[in-house]
Amino acid sequence: MSEALLYSFRRCPYAMRARLALRYSGVAVQIIEVSLKAKPAEMLALSHKGTVPVLSVEGRVIEESLEIMQWALARYDPDDWLLQGNPAVLEWIAENDSAFKHHLNRYKYAERYPQQPMEHYRAEGEVFLQKLEDLLADREYLLAAHMSLADAAIVPFVRQFAHVDREWFAGAPYPRLQAWIQRILESPLFIAVMAKP
Repeated sequence: MSEALLYSFRRCPYAMRARLALRYSGVAVQIIEVSLKAKPAEMLALSHKGTVPVLSVEGRVIEESLEIMQWALARYDPDDWLLQGNPAVLEWIAENDSAFKHHLNRYKYAERYPQQPMEHYRAEGEVFLQKLEDLLADREYLLAAHMSLADAAIVPFVRQFAHVDREWFAGAPYPRLQAWIQRILESPLFIAVMAKP
């Protein structure tokens, strides 16, 4: 198999989750760090959407982060990240990618959305944080006793939300969620995919 190429941006949550799944699955991939101000012509020739991640592998191009994750896990999923096809995995990711991402964007870039104060957008996002906190009531990961696709797909976005106001997040009433995010961020897998190129 020719080496896979992943066009990525280190801090992009979508690219982050794609890298997590590729590394977990042991896919040999060359990561090309993209400057969002000067996107490489080769990437734009492969994918007109102009956003990362873009995976070029075995003559095909996969342009969506979740699809890249599923492609990787279909190749090798030693710890059952797919949870034997449990539909809850994709349901939680869908809620993250729609409602939570919507509120996260407004919270992070509140100056672009002056219709409401920043705290309003944060409170809207907290609805999802509270659901995750409740999910963690009796286990260390969202849907199982171990990490799953849901954890890997959602954690980059919760991390981004936490980083908007770290002091607020550190004092927020989500102790289980705070422990969950710390557990993942300190894992060898996450540290490896966040290493500077």
